[in-house]
Amino acid sequence: MNYLTAITEFKPASAQEQADQQTFLRFINNNPDVLLRENKIAHLTSSALIFNTSQDKLLMIYHNIYQSWSWTGGHADGEADLLQVAIREAKEETGLKQVTAAVDKIISLDILPVFGHLKNNQPVSAHLHLSVAYLLSASEDESLTIKPDENSGVKWIAVNELANYVSEPHMQVVYDKILNKR
Repeated sequence: MNYLTAITEFKPASAQEQADQQTFLRFINNNPDVLLRENKIAHLTSSALIFNTSQDKLLMIYHNIYQSWSWTGGHADGEADLLQVAIREAKEETGLKQVTAAVDKIISLDILPVFGHLKNNQPVSAHLHLSVAYLLSASEDESLTIKPDENSGVKWIAVNELANYVSEPHMQVVYDKILNKR
């Protein structure tokens, strides 16, 4: 589904999500390059919480930049179908071969700050990720591999132990919000 349709059809579960949805739509309407990271102020990203088949574990990566266990995800890089971006990123960052959408609708919209950092020895200025999140599903039986330029660990973590692994408090709030919706 096209990103504009998916974001427009998203059903906010709170006043904050409704405000964020309106901010997304306003920014999209004023920035034709929102799908490209060349927009240095903000751009669309797509992430996912990946559940095992019994839905009691999440597949998380240890993110090299954020130094925390994190969901998978990344930049749209021009792709208008953000669910496909989330699936592509999940495969690239974990080594999974089979990943499916648990639900084909957006589970969460969040405006996330990205602090200035180095990536591949190049400076990246602080900016915002207009984060579109999905729920995905995969088998624990598949072998996992890291993506060394982005993460240094991939593992299944029990849902009820997630807070013990996440060192970014603002992201734990996002994960909790999503977990409470499912």
